Amino acid sequence: MTKFTHFLRQTTAVAVLGLASALSGQALAKDLTITVWAGGTNDADIYRLDAIEMAADILSREWEIRGEDLNITVDKKRDFAGWAEFKQAVTLAAESGSAPNIVVTSHLDIAPWSQAGLIVPVEDYVDMDSWPLNNIYDNLMEITSYNGIVYGLPQDAESRPFFFWRDTMKAIGYSDEEIDALPAKVEAGEYTFANILEDGKKALEMELVQPGYGFYPRPSNGPDYAQFYQSFGGQLQDSETGKLVLDKQAMTDFYQFFADAVEAGLTRKNHIGTEWDQWYAEVASGKAAMWHGGTWHYARYTGKEGLDDFFGNIQFSLIPAGNENGRANTITHPLAYLLTAQEDEEAIEIAAQLIKIASEPRINTLHAIKSAHLGISHEQSNIELYANDRWAAEATERLLPHANAQPNHLNYGKFSEAMFKGLETAWTGTKTPAEAVAEVEAELTAVLGDDLIVR
Repeated sequence: MTKFTHFLRQTTAVAVLGLASALSGQALAKDLTITVWAGGTNDADIYRLDAIEMAADILSREWEIRGEDLNITVDKKRDFAGWAEFKQAVTLAAESGSAPNIVVTSHLDIAPWSQAGLIVPVEDYVDMDSWPLNNIYDNLMEITSYNGIVYGLPQDAESRPFFFWRDTMKAIGYSDEEIDALPAKVEAGEYTFANILEDGKKALEMELVQPGYGFYPRPSNGPDYAQFYQSFGGQLQDSETGKLVLDKQAMTDFYQFFADAVEAGLTRKNHIGTEWDQWYAEVASGKAAMWHGGTWHYARYTGKEGLDDFFGNIQFSLIPAGNENGRANTITHPLAYLLTAQEDEEAIEIAAQLIKIASEPRINTLHAIKSAHLGISHEQSNIELYANDRWAAEATERLLPHANAQPNHLNYGKFSEAMFKGLETAWTGTKTPAEAVAEVEAELTAVLGDDLIVR
C-alpha cells in the first residue's frame, strides 16, 4: 500500500467518523447494540468480550462530555462447541444478514473471510497512526493484515515454547545452573532435537518416566507443528511470490524426528487423540520429561492443575533447532478483533472505535495476565500489572523477539492439514517419512497448483 493510499484511507476514515459524530449530535440519543462473538474462549479469556464492554463505557462517557448521548448495549457470546462450530456460526450468520459486529478469531480467517466479503478493513475506520494503535508491535500488525491492508487488530499475543521438567533433567545429570542455561543454549542452536532424543532416552533408561513420556507432544493438530518444520529448515511462505513452500528435505527430517521418538520409546505411537484433560494433568505433574505447548498453558498448570511452583518445576525455551539447516523458533498465533460487513455503516464505525479502545495497554493487560497470554504493545511492559508478572515478563523477553506466524494465505489451511496428515502416517509407522512426504507433495500439488513451490 502506497503512502498516498494510506493517507487517503486515514483521511476518509477521519472524515467519516467526523460526519458520524456530527449526525449523532443532532439526535437526542443514539441507542446501539454491538454484538461480539469470541471463538476458543473460556472463563480465563473473558476479557476478550469484557474489554468491549469497558470500551463502550469509555466511548459513551467521551460522547457525553461532548454533549452527545450514546447508549451502547454489548451483546456477548462465547458458548460455542469448538472452533469449527464458531466459524460455521459466523459464516451462517453473515449469510443471513445477522453477523455479529465484532468477531474474535484466528488471524488465519482474515484471508478467506476478506475474500468472501464477510469482513471489512479496520484501517478504513480508524487512524492507524494514532494511539494506541501506533504502539502495537509491528509484527503483530503484519499478522492481522492481508495483501497490504490492515483488516484486524491483534486481540492478544502468545507463543509456543518447549518445556522441561526440572527434576527429571537434574536426575539425568544436569545441574541447576545448566538447566537455567538451557534457554540460551536452545536459542544459540547448541541444544537441538538430537539432544532431546538423547536426554529422553536417559530418562527412560533410568525409569524416571514411563515409556511414551520422554517427549510428550500436543495430541492434536495445531500451529505448533509448523514450528518443527521450521526447526529443520522449512519455510512456510515465499516472501517474494507469496506462494506456500514445501521443502521436502525439511519435511522429511521433521517427520523422521517423530518416527525416531516413537522408535526410541519416547513418544507413544497412539499418542495422537489423547484427551486434553489427561494431557494437561500429566505434563503439569511431572509425568513427562519434555513437551511443547502454549504460553497460555501457564494459567492451566498453575490453576486447575494445581502446580504451585511453576518456575521451580519447569524450564521453558524456544522450540529447538532440528539440525544445521534449521533454527530455534516459535510461532505466535494471535487472535484478532475483526469487523464484519454491515448495512449499518455507523455501527461499523462505532465497533471500530470500540476495538481501538479495547487495544489500550491497560485494558489489554487485564486479558494478558488473567489468561496468561502476552501483550500486544510495547507500552504494556510499563504497566505495573504486566511488568510485575514474572511469567508475562520472562515469556515476552525470551520468546516474542523470535516469534513468527503462519501465513495469511487462502490455502494455508489445506497446507497445514496435509502436513499434519503426513506427520500422523510417519508417527504411527503407516508410512516411512519419505513416503509420507511424497504423499503430501502429491496432494498439495494437486490442490494448490501454482500456489505451491516445491523444493
